[in-house]
Amino acid sequence: MKIRKGDTVKIIAGKDKGKTGTVLTAHISTDQVTIEGMNVVKRHKKNKQTRSAGQIIEISKPIHVSNVALMEGDKIVRAGYEMKDGKKTRISRASRKAI
Repeated sequence: MKIRKGDTVKIIAGKDKGKTGTVLTAHISTDQVTIEGMNVVKRHKKNKQTRSAGQIIEISKPIHVSNVALMEGDKIVRAGYEMKDGKKTRISRASRKAI
């Protein structure tokens, strides 16, 4: 998976299409990422004790990696890898610069 925590991404499919955000977590096993403030759903939570109120909580749910695109500045770029001095570095395919 070429998208990591802290990357700026643009959503290219789904209800938040066109919006940009920062990756909070990357779930490698399921190829999904959680983006700050995107794909927000409401969950109703019961009260824990008697005579206390329940809550409606808003949670950001994960989005599949195929539905987001990596951004460099204000442009969408594709990521690749290149070996430099025996180290694997992530680069932008368009500009060949390290990301």
